[in-house]
Amino acid sequence: MKEKTKSFFKSPARITILIAIVFFIIALVENITGAVDISSPGTSGATLRFAIPLLMAGLGGLWAERAGVINIGLEGMMIVGTWTAAWFGYLHGPWIGLLAAAIFGLLSGLFHAILTVKIGIDQAVSGLAINLIAAGAARYLSGIFFPPVGGDRTVSPPVETLPTFTVPVVAPFFQSIDEKNIFLISNISGLIYGITTDLSVVTVGLLLFVPLTSWILWRSKFGLRMRFSGENPMAAESLGINVYMTRYIAISVSGMMASLGGAYLALVASSVYREGQTAGRGFIGLATVIFGNWRPSGVFAGSILFGFTDALRVRQSESVMAMIMAAGILAGLLSLYFALARKWKPAGVSGGIALFALWMNLRVTNIPQEFITAFPNLATLIVLTFLAQRLTPPAMAGMPYRRGSE
Repeated sequence: MKEKTKSFFKSPARITILIAIVFFIIALVENITGAVDISSPGTSGATLRFAIPLLMAGLGGLWAERAGVINIGLEGMMIVGTWTAAWFGYLHGPWIGLLAAAIFGLLSGLFHAILTVKIGIDQAVSGLAINLIAAGAARYLSGIFFPPVGGDRTVSPPVETLPTFTVPVVAPFFQSIDEKNIFLISNISGLIYGITTDLSVVTVGLLLFVPLTSWILWRSKFGLRMRFSGENPMAAESLGINVYMTRYIAISVSGMMASLGGAYLALVASSVYREGQTAGRGFIGLATVIFGNWRPSGVFAGSILFGFTDALRVRQSESVMAMIMAAGILAGLLSLYFALARKWKPAGVSGGIALFALWMNLRVTNIPQEFITAFPNLATLIVLTFLAQRLTPPAMAGMPYRRGSE
């Protein structure tokens, strides 16, 4: 029974049907509630902008954990990226800022690798130390360098913006359909229009890391060695694989990716560095690794989901209540599906969520701002709770390893 439940989520046809049902429910809820911002072009564009930093942090965590090392220092590495991108971007232009973020992120990842792989410090302790050092160093350096050039201790001077573009033919076509307000079709068209308008070239470049990571992990010799090092480093060593070097490279790339996610916040999502700009995105990025079951496509899906909840938070508060209604309808349908399949446990859980969503829509008239602010984190917790039973992490992720050990 458990395997049948899992197979529902592994069937491409069923997943496609589920996505179509979700879009239909959202379109229906928008018509009922008038909260048209759920699938608007503005929301889809904001979703992509919020998702990219989470995606890069998640891919960074994926690289490290596939090699057998948990990188809790993703938040600190993102801070490294935001600060270096803003400062070097101010001095030499945004492209140099992006390059500086990649280099310093690579070095921060290498530092984590030396601490955990060579010296043998506990991986969690090393990651937390990097987070603290990065936050403190950024505040200290900001106080030295930013005030003389027009910034202050918490905000950098503005950086030149990076170029954006609109996809020709595609964006105008879907814009015209969106403006016709056709049920469901306009909702999907608005979403496509939003992600093809004012698109940063950096966004496109960072999205390419998803297929590139997938190819490296499953099609290249290095990817095989990296995954082997995370599953059974002792066996990998016996076959002549240099586990230490493999982990050095993987963790260094992990730091570079997380730092590029931070650079995106400073150069694309805004044009300045601000203290606290990462706002815990490194930890949510780590959650996308779990959500995605340690696969690049899953990390991408998790980043979009969590980015979407973040986008709703900064737009219409009414949209949050509408999404709760949509989630309740979807949960009710899933409860019915599982009940017909005699899968009573998931049916009961889904039914409970549906009833809770119904109660909120009947009894709650005004959602507190605090709940809206915490909505992305709550969504993260709920999703991870549901996925806990089907996770297959690398066998030795987080486990200490010393060369020659048995």
